[in-house]
Amino acid sequence: MYSLFRCALFQLDSEAAHNLILGGLQSAHSFGLSSIIATHPTDNPRTAMGLTFPNPVGLAAGLDKNGDCIDGLAALGFGFIEIGTVTPLPQPGNPQPRLFRLPQAKAIINRMGFNNDGVDKLIENVRRADYRGILGINIGKNAATPIENAADDYLICLRKVYAHASYVAVNISSPNTKNLRQLQGEDALNNLLKLLKDEQQKLADMHGKYVPIALKIAPDMESEQIAQIAQLLMKHRIDGVIATNTTLSREGVENLPHGTEIGGLSGAPVRDKSTAVIRRLAAELQGTLPIIGVGGILNGADAAEKINAGASLVQLYSGLIYRGPELVGECCAAIRAI
Repeated sequence: MYSLFRCALFQLDSEAAHNLILGGLQSAHSFGLSSIIATHPTDNPRTAMGLTFPNPVGLAAGLDKNGDCIDGLAALGFGFIEIGTVTPLPQPGNPQPRLFRLPQAKAIINRMGFNNDGVDKLIENVRRADYRGILGINIGKNAATPIENAADDYLICLRKVYAHASYVAVNISSPNTKNLRQLQGEDALNNLLKLLKDEQQKLADMHGKYVPIALKIAPDMESEQIAQIAQLLMKHRIDGVIATNTTLSREGVENLPHGTEIGGLSGAPVRDKSTAVIRRLAAELQGTLPIIGVGGILNGADAAEKINAGASLVQLYSGLIYRGPELVGECCAAIRAI
């Protein structure tokens, strides 16, 4: 059914189609029609970051930036949902067009630029949602904030979302905010992680609960930098790491329509790069903190590959666009079979 729907959907502008899908999912929930699209993957509980996930397949950040569609997305059977990236202040993001499909490669290029309605609006949406499962909130910095002041934006968001999140994901790896990936450098990352960890402890004391922090990193790193990041994650007792974000590489898509558009490439072409980062991280971390694997999961075998490489959980985004809701159950089944 989804393949037929996708044919019609792909006739629309990518961003218009994205908004149409989100609106439709949330409307289905509002009118009590979620059962039409609902999927019910077999329970396969996993414990990570001190949380128990009903199944190991989650939704990656970026699909629902403002938390507008939490309940509609929950009907798809995810073990957890991550919303955002959200910034302290609302911002429009980069000029349109900024989202491009590459169907021949089962890929997407985006240069959205953290377009969102701001952290306060996201919190309003979370409060209104019926969903009571595991909710990650992904935080970033405003484009107008100088990179040397980036930590201020992350701390503002952390303080505001802390009481409403099951875990907080710190996005320092989007290629669509100028200079953001500089925060992956050793000195900058060491400083940011220390500030975040100190604030997390203060907030835990204030709220009487501990909310884990996970760092989201890029796939475009050499082995030495991956090892360096792993050491800093352990040094600062960060609770998890999400590997990976989109890639700047155009290998394999450079000759396709839209293949040279500026932005981050996701989908099938990033699969191997993401898995390689997971494997290297796992070797360095030695189980001291969990890895959430994301990037290029288009079928159950891709999800199982991420788990075999060292991930504890996986997330979907581009694969969901190309495969539809059935992908969630397929990935759950493949992981269960390992």
